[in-house]
Amino acid sequence: MAEPFRRHDLVRVDPAAWDAWRADRPDLCAVPHLEGWAAAGRPLIVRRRVPGETGDAVPLGLPLPPADGKRRIGLALPASALSPVPAVSLAEAAADAPASWGPAVDALTALGRRHGLVPRPFGSLLWQAVTGLTYLSAASDLDLLWPCRVPVPVGLLDGIAAVAETAPMGIDGEILLPDGAGLHWRELRDAPEDGSVLAKSLDRLALQAVAGLRGPGPA
Repeated sequence: MAEPFRRHDLVRVDPAAWDAWRADRPDLCAVPHLEGWAAAGRPLIVRRRVPGETGDAVPLGLPLPPADGKRRIGLALPASALSPVPAVSLAEAAADAPASWGPAVDALTALGRRHGLVPRPFGSLLWQAVTGLTYLSAASDLDLLWPCRVPVPVGLLDGIAAVAETAPMGIDGEILLPDGAGLHWRELRDAPEDGSVLAKSLDRLALQAVAGLRGPGPA
């Protein structure tokens, strides 16, 4: 049976299920922001299962803002307690980015349009956009997902690299394949044709052959 959610999906939690989970975690009672998180409509993100984590519950994560210790809270809840949240595009989150990021964000959005793709933020920019809390700092990178069919256009990978050369922030992230596997964009760009890249999915890490993954596309 297919997983109802994939890694990087945003979900909202039924407030009653959230309160029940919190009641079972007295060790987290003093952690800021957790009380009322679900009632406020703030999302969680679907994460990769860790070794030994089994069962039908959906693995979830909640990173706290850096000012609150930059702690990452991991949990798992039944799919029945979750509802999907529409993906946030880079263009939609741009207003929450530092002003100095503007030219790079515009260039990446335009690059996506040329390839018929819509890049999506994750990491600090995403969390600041969807919570209203402060996650971004002067040291933050821009983490992006590029949902893309195979073969991944070489022009896309080279275009990301070209923006990254002059951007004021680091540009990190993944090419997200139709099966939900994520490939680091720079690893895919730089790997030899007879090499392999690490593919991350909900349940596993696996090496995937580069052959057939890259191909021509718009310049």
